Amino acid sequence: MRHISVEKITEVIEKLCIDSNYYLNKDILDALRKSLSQEESPTGKAIIARIVENAEIAEKRKMAICQDTGMAVVFLEVGQDVHITGGSLVEAVNEGVRRGYEKGFLRKSVVRDPLDRVNTGDNTPAVIHFSIVDGDALKITVAPKGFGSENMSALKMLKPSDGLEGAKRFILETVDAAGPNPCPPVIVGVGMGGTMEMAAYLAKKALLRPIHQRSGIEYVRNLEVEVLESINRLGIGPSGLGGRITALGVNIEVFPTHIAGLPVAVNISCHATRHAEAIL
Repeated sequence: MRHISVEKITEVIEKLCIDSNYYLNKDILDALRKSLSQEESPTGKAIIARIVENAEIAEKRKMAICQDTGMAVVFLEVGQDVHITGGSLVEAVNEGVRRGYEKGFLRKSVVRDPLDRVNTGDNTPAVIHFSIVDGDALKITVAPKGFGSENMSALKMLKPSDGLEGAKRFILETVDAAGPNPCPPVIVGVGMGGTMEMAAYLAKKALLRPIHQRSGIEYVRNLEVEVLESINRLGIGPSGLGGRITALGVNIEVFPTHIAGLPVAVNISCHATRHAEAIL
């Protein structure tokens, strides 16, 4: 049995909140630079160049990539041989978010209730996803999610007879309907299978995978490539002003489901698909 203190967890969460908001992930920055040679629209090229410049300035000056520093989404992979000591794990995570958003001068965007809209003042509570895994380590991933893109996401309970073509159609319709709102070029996370909430979780988790890393399942891998090509034929382009590069990547995760269902969730994310991780 390995012991990990809540104070250590809080310290790590604090740092990950800041790092994820300051430093754009290398796979995304590389894809943006590569897309400069692929984009045919002069306006689109100029927009992508400014996005890259913005990320470089944020890293150099240690400031947020985007003014929407998101709602903190935290994934915890807890080894079954880990014992958390010194207090509540949930409280430790929220304290880390509280400290990170204050220390990093990050915008606090969370309201205490979806209807009364009173800001909590410290960007808590975080959305926390727990999973129990083998071993004696704790993996923490912080993925701040802005709502310009989150609001464009969708879930649909397709019929099994809708099949692969129905899933592809729904993904494309969702991205097309989003248009310029999620600040393209976007990254598209897709979850298929399970139940309603499982599909949504898979779509969110898919955004954590590096965008150059394809699925290990052949048909899913082919689908990721095909859907990305189809999205980039929509003509939405950078910032929705037309062009070839509407999306930088499509990541799809699948899970077994019921004989009567085909849940499909699409979680759209902007070019600042931020996440940082640490293993304790």
